[in-house]
Amino acid sequence: MPIRLVLLILVLVTAWPLTAGAQDREVPSSQEEIRLSFAPVVEATAPAVVNIYASRMVEERARSPLFRDPFFERFFGDRMPEQRRQREQRSLGSGVIVDPEGLIVTNEHVVRGAQEITVVLHDRREFSAEIVLTDERTDLAVLRMDPGDLDLNTLELGDSDSLAVGDLVLAIGNPFGVGQTVTSGIVSGLARTTVGISDYNFFIQTDAAINPGNSGGALVTLDGKLVGVNTAIFSRSGGSVGIGFAIPASMVRAVVAGVQTDGRVVRPWLGMTGQSVTADLAEGLGLDRPGGTIVREVYPGGPADRAGLRRGDVILEIAGRDVQDLEALRFRVAARVPEGSVPITVYRTRDGARELTLPLEVPPEEPERAETLIEGRNPLTGATVANLSPALAEELDRPGEWQGVAVLEVRRGAPAAGLGFRPGDVILAINGEPVARTQDLQRQLEASGPRWRVRYRRDGRVNTVEIAL
Repeated sequence: MPIRLVLLILVLVTAWPLTAGAQDREVPSSQEEIRLSFAPVVEATAPAVVNIYASRMVEERARSPLFRDPFFERFFGDRMPEQRRQREQRSLGSGVIVDPEGLIVTNEHVVRGAQEITVVLHDRREFSAEIVLTDERTDLAVLRMDPGDLDLNTLELGDSDSLAVGDLVLAIGNPFGVGQTVTSGIVSGLARTTVGISDYNFFIQTDAAINPGNSGGALVTLDGKLVGVNTAIFSRSGGSVGIGFAIPASMVRAVVAGVQTDGRVVRPWLGMTGQSVTADLAEGLGLDRPGGTIVREVYPGGPADRAGLRRGDVILEIAGRDVQDLEALRFRVAARVPEGSVPITVYRTRDGARELTLPLEVPPEEPERAETLIEGRNPLTGATVANLSPALAEELDRPGEWQGVAVLEVRRGAPAAGLGFRPGDVILAINGEPVARTQDLQRQLEASGPRWRVRYRRDGRVNTVEIAL
């Protein structure tokens, strides 16, 4: 190819205008740029990624070899003698140091039930760590280690909302326990809300190789910022197939803030229930495409009510970010601190789009929980119940169930467990009499018998059972 033609092509490529929003992103324009290395980024970020070894004691039940004979099995049946023994169970994961005082972010499932946690730094030094906060709903946990006089490397939380599909990222962790590794890839997708990994489904998807042991590791951009915590992969074989998911840094920031305030995660609440807008709903509402969240029910006096939201409104944006569905809306609110307010864009039939202001505040705990263990001779004996409130409904992930009496726990082997009651059930009525508070439930159970007709709600469905004791 003539030299003049080559020069002309290079001039055209470098002079071609970039699209709006992509001014800071360029494709490689020469062989020299293609040969650029990730080594400087890895050198700056890898020391802040640690290995986490968690151990717990679990009880195993095993039958003595003597009783494995078919004769004894036929004679004893389900009453075969069992041996119980304690066994140490270990799990391996990764974590990210986010504070020089020794705060480490990882996945909740990595340290779940752990009785002893060891953190191994990039240079192989080992430290004991303790759990200071776990948040099962986001699958995040925060650990604390005492570094003494050691200056710890940390990773700065980046802006996960600034990511674009196609951005280069690095995944750092300890897959399969082979030692710290670094893999590169691109952002394959954003705002994945149908993954089903945690209560707040809103994930960064990447094709950077992520394998077992990478959980809790870092997803970093090429400027050395933490934009996600690697948490899961889609795989039929257990190995990476190029579909990995990371929790965005915006949610990580909210959980870490809980440690630095009162030691627990407190999220704002919407004070409403909603539904994702499908293609059929969009057509009926007069929208040009599916997307957004339609308001179904509004809690009187709650944030949505005070913002002016009405049943049938469609929430399209929050703080300038698109709301594709209900999960996206829940994530956008949960990733913020409960103070101040946030602008939202709402579509209202016949009025079109309009701007409202949503207050960010914690859900009220009214009435008080009044946790009560049910005793005596009745169908709910052994169940611990409490008064529902917006705060408890959020804690139990029961949006819209703002009133009534909820089952919090069922003692193993108790009558309530034998009859099939389980945590999360909401008791609505006993023998046709509505249940409003725990004291009402106790009174009605004591006054009834020996037959009870219990009406309760489970997973949105109302069931009625008749029980005789």
